[in-house]
Amino acid sequence: MTAIMENTNWDPALSKLLNSLEENKTDLPTCTDEEFGFLSDLLRSKELNALVNVHNKIISNAKDDKFFPVLSNSMDIDVEVLDLLAVRTHISEDCKELFHLLQRPHIQGLLCAHDAVAQKDYYPRLPEIPLEVDEDEETIKIVQLVKSNEPLCGAGVEPIVGATIKTCEETGKIVIARIMLGGAADRSGLIHVGDEVCEVNGISVEGKTPNCVLKILQNSEGTITFKIVPADSKSGIRESKVRVRAHFSYTAADDRYIPCKEAGLDFVKGDVLHIVSQDDAYWWQARREGDRNMRAGLIPSRALQERIIILERQQKEKNGETDNIMPLPALCPRPQTSLHASPTKCNLQGLKTKKIMYDAAENDDFDREEIPTYEEVAKLYPRPGFYRPIVLVGPPGVGRNELKRRLVATDPEKYRTPIPYTSRPPRPGEIDGKEYFFVSREKMEEDIALLKLIEYGEYKGNLYGTSGESVKSLVNAGYVCLLSPHYQALKMLRTPQLKPFVIYVKPPRFDILKETRNEARARSTFDETNSRGFTDEEFHEMIHSADRIEFLYSHLFDETIVNADLSMAFEQLVGAISRVETEPLWVPASWVQ
Repeated sequence: MTAIMENTNWDPALSKLLNSLEENKTDLPTCTDEEFGFLSDLLRSKELNALVNVHNKIISNAKDDKFFPVLSNSMDIDVEVLDLLAVRTHISEDCKELFHLLQRPHIQGLLCAHDAVAQKDYYPRLPEIPLEVDEDEETIKIVQLVKSNEPLCGAGVEPIVGATIKTCEETGKIVIARIMLGGAADRSGLIHVGDEVCEVNGISVEGKTPNCVLKILQNSEGTITFKIVPADSKSGIRESKVRVRAHFSYTAADDRYIPCKEAGLDFVKGDVLHIVSQDDAYWWQARREGDRNMRAGLIPSRALQERIIILERQQKEKNGETDNIMPLPALCPRPQTSLHASPTKCNLQGLKTKKIMYDAAENDDFDREEIPTYEEVAKLYPRPGFYRPIVLVGPPGVGRNELKRRLVATDPEKYRTPIPYTSRPPRPGEIDGKEYFFVSREKMEEDIALLKLIEYGEYKGNLYGTSGESVKSLVNAGYVCLLSPHYQALKMLRTPQLKPFVIYVKPPRFDILKETRNEARARSTFDETNSRGFTDEEFHEMIHSADRIEFLYSHLFDETIVNADLSMAFEQLVGAISRVETEPLWVPASWVQ
């Protein structure tokens, strides 16, 4: 023992534990000399001391920002990279060598160890206490947890140890209602949903409310000791790998429905969330993707959020607050795929050479199919030779066609636009397949019925439309296909086959919109001859249309560009396209699967 104490590198906790063991040897009559010797040798072993030192180093370094992991799923990425390399091993020796290297056990072992540390999955999980007792005798378990900033909340409260409590309706006892994944209770592996809490720091909780228990915990310092009666069954919570993009912003402090505000997870629209548990029908557990806090928080489930949105809008309508309420979409199943979606039909009110202007009737203008809450997503990695179509949507007159024209001018061999179809006869000098594909009206009506057109419309008795096949042919030929369709065409375009990147081009506020367009002497696209500038009424109509498009379709946008200054908007567009071609981006999970 003296040798242990003289070793300055020996962990003090192990030394203290060994001293305590030897001092209390006489108080352990059931412990044989063999068992005592085993424990003594274990606590003296260099191997255990080395493991404890490594553990302490990890804990110490975790507090240093420079040691924070960039990601916690390197093994998942390794599998994805192997899938990409598998079809290229015959093309490149480098790909072949990397393919074999990433499959070596020691490389994969290193990645697994990295992920375990990044996810803080190295905390010990002790086995359950064996229930070797009489059936009529209750098993009592003593659990000690170190108090942190995590919540422990009641049925209307919540985290000091990463769990929630409630009063059991049948017995009136205080029980564990929920375990927050990644929290202290979850990491210990000793507390489970349904466990009955008898005492906290020696104070009986019998007859107390969850709020009273919470106050005991809040007034406790350091280590908290729980006396617990284990639940009959302990089904471990298995962390899921589901990621979703949030289509609404959420602040737990403002949510009157959440069982514990302190346990809630705040997020903003567009955040990617890692859903770690969906066991509760109303409250999911999630983390923000890339967040340094590994403890999960509560967020409303999809079903609950849809109900909340409907109730709030119905209440506003009942109170006469209809000025700022958009039409309420009806609840339906998940969005349809392209095979069952209908092409967009628009009234063509004005026509200029190679330019179609849409002005659909107000009543038929917008989809009312779903209330967007969460969308399951996965990372899509760029593939050489495959370019995702770039789709520009926005209100008429916002400048999409000019942005598209400038982009094509930078590299005509890279950027292409699909050639539209029309049922009108060719004019002198027009060549089939150059400005338009000229087909009969019967053929176009047949294609419309077969859902071959992503959008179509009629002008002066002639049909015009864009074929989905022409978009696919450009993509398969290795071009970047540029589209500026009517916004309702997004349903037909946003498919696993095409994987488009949707950019919403938005007008600035009225005064900036008017100033910038007048300075640029912009011609009104609402005028068939383009012989005049925009009127104030047309500016207001553009903004109004933009608001409606954003309200009903923003969950389909990958990027938003405010076109206040055309040069800056174009620069943002080029930057967005560069990211699409070089960086892994979140897309609907079905596109990757």
